[in-house]
Amino acid sequence: SKRALVVCDLPFGSYQLGPEQALATSIRMMKEAGVQAVKLEGGLPVVESVRRIVEAGIPVMAHTGFTPQSVNAIGGYRVQGRGAQADDLIEAALALEEAGAFAIVLEMVAAEVTAELTKRLTIPVIGIGAGPDCDAQVLVWQDMAGMRSGAAPRFVKAFGDLRENLVTATHAFADDVVAGRFPADEHTYH
Repeated sequence: SKRALVVCDLPFGSYQLGPEQALATSIRMMKEAGVQAVKLEGGLPVVESVRRIVEAGIPVMAHTGFTPQSVNAIGGYRVQGRGAQADDLIEAALALEEAGAFAIVLEMVAAEVTAELTKRLTIPVIGIGAGPDCDAQVLVWQDMAGMRSGAAPRFVKAFGDLRENLVTATHAFADDVVAGRFPADEHTYH
């Protein structure tokens, strides 16, 4: 990449054993994948990992609120930061900033908590299903392009329908192959 910031979303199992594993994985990603930063999910349990990675000179983007890699441990797809949980989420976000994260992703977080954190944090707050009061917004490109099938979380908005276009194109291709219309002479080398 010449212009975009490439951030590696550390895979599940590559940092959960603690700060040393997190640092080793981050170093490997920087060296072998050529990324400019890493992202890891979690709240207070990953603060020391964030600190250790940053101290080694690797930029870290934090990710808290709903953490997809922990979906089974947190009881499924649920909005985070409601009720008493709000204070815990705010504490975690502030601790991640203090540990050196350069930005934070808040996913499926109650909008009021996001607004409070956007005011209190000095690092950029990137929202995905976290309301309008963020510094930036992100959507998974397959969701944004309408490639999802089945139910989608409330925060997903499809800005296109590539899924239907791909299904239509796939059927047209298969029909032409079965009917012997593809490949035609104009698609064949002689």
